[in-house]
Amino acid sequence: MAKTNQNTMKIIALVLLVVGAGLAFWGYQLSGSFSAQVSRTFTGADTDKVMMLYIAGAASFVVGLVLLIKK
Repeated sequence: MAKTNQNTMKIIALVLLVVGAGLAFWGYQLSGSFSAQVSRTFTGADTDKVMMLYIAGAASFVVGLVLLIKK
């Protein structure tokens, strides 16, 4: 039973790693859009959507990494 639980946790960890990397990449792609560049020109900062994608991607990636490393 414990072996199945470990396998499930590893699968969840890998999914979180992939989702985190995907969200961060999506945020990076979105930061190069025309509207994000215009917003950055006037405010000096990325849009809220880009920042939320970066934060969600990093959080998901870190949780997945911790679950993968944890015994």
